[in-house]
Amino acid sequence: MNTVDRIRTFLNEVKIETKKITWPTPQELKESTTVVIIAVVLITVFIAIIDLILNNALSFVIRLGG
Repeated sequence: MNTVDRIRTFLNEVKIETKKITWPTPQELKESTTVVIIAVVLITVFIAIIDLILNNALSFVIRLGG
């Protein structure tokens, strides 16, 4: 099988697999996007709080040593 035939076979298989894809409805997409945005905001707030706590703790330890 030469290169052109292999490429043709590959593209035909891609076409077949592409027909099997199920795309989300606009409502499902909006819901998923909302979930992701909320998760990102919550994780960001959590990391910011942990960062603030650790920063204050480190500053306290440095002040004790100096």
